[in-house]
Amino acid sequence: MQQEIANFVFYNPVKIVFGKNRIPELASLIPDGKKVLITYGGGSVKRFGTLDRVKEALKDFEYGEFGGIEANPTYETCIEAVEKIKAEGYDYLLAVGGGSVIDGTKFIAAAAEFDGNPIDIFGKGLGKGLAIEKALPFGTVLTLPATSSEMNETSVISFKEKSAKVSFSHPAVFPQFSILEPELTYTLPKRQLANGVSDAFIHIIEQYLTYPVGGMVQDRFAESLLQILIEIGPDVVDEDNHDYNLRANFMWTATIALNRLLSKGVPGDWATHSLGHQITVLNSTDHARSLTAVLPALMHVRRKEKHDKLIQYAERVWGITEGTDEEKINAAISRTTDFFHSLDMPVSLREVGVDESDIDQLVSQLERHETDRIGEDGVQTLETSREIYLTALTNDFL
Repeated sequence: MQQEIANFVFYNPVKIVFGKNRIPELASLIPDGKKVLITYGGGSVKRFGTLDRVKEALKDFEYGEFGGIEANPTYETCIEAVEKIKAEGYDYLLAVGGGSVIDGTKFIAAAAEFDGNPIDIFGKGLGKGLAIEKALPFGTVLTLPATSSEMNETSVISFKEKSAKVSFSHPAVFPQFSILEPELTYTLPKRQLANGVSDAFIHIIEQYLTYPVGGMVQDRFAESLLQILIEIGPDVVDEDNHDYNLRANFMWTATIALNRLLSKGVPGDWATHSLGHQITVLNSTDHARSLTAVLPALMHVRRKEKHDKLIQYAERVWGITEGTDEEKINAAISRTTDFFHSLDMPVSLREVGVDESDIDQLVSQLERHETDRIGEDGVQTLETSREIYLTALTNDFL
């Protein structure tokens, strides 16, 4: 039976302020009279002058700072920010950083207004939690394009003690605005640029590589974004290439990749993310590197369920039009791994420090966090996830 596009509602209230020298506009974007807490990660926003520019723009506001949000933001650190907010009376947040800082700030915003123990947002077993009802308002200044957290309503948080990485979503944690200055990416090292390109690429893949439902708009939009990243990715990761249009296209593509436009009315997968999160919990692998290490094996193992879209991906994204269906799929997976290689990204678990002895733990983490049936329509079982992990150790099928 022909699958159809599902009913959907698309809502995205985020105001995007894009282009050169937009940070000075913060004073007009944040309501007068707000006491602002600036949140950020490590020292890069200080070293490269971004934080000073933000402070100059906020010179007429009362503001404070909270730094140290990790690359995988932890519950424990975010709760320290919540305590600061309550003790000092902040009523507006400004996240200055990449997706991790923004994710952390979303949780901080929700936790500061949550009636009860904020851990219940995630659930006591870190499964299904309690819905939030409100959050502190906040905006963002994006420094690392990758996650699209600057234009969506989802936050991913890690727990040190529980060895878990979990998420929540709610319209209350859409940013009110996000400033996107492509020139801020000039300060990024190659590894972070490669992570950003790869993360955006796989965000698109997760919404695209499922099964056909006749979503022509969603499919063509996804395919064009994938082709843009394939075209510009190797140049973007050259940290000395400060071509403005190149970085502008990278930043905007990464933002659109997960602002929910591509996913409306069509099935999504997100199994690569579920598998990758467990690797990050295991050994702190960069989020994007955990994804590129898993994706080729997932495409191979689940080629039967994804057959039609893999063929479409091969033909439309990579221009592979000759050969049998199996040859096209094999070639598409191979071209995908070649693309990741061109960015110096890993394409196997061994490259990110995972051995066969770790597989049991990875699978048990999936089960413990209620991700035992994942992927489009929940078709990926724990047994299939185990097979993907084992295949991804070396990806010898390539």
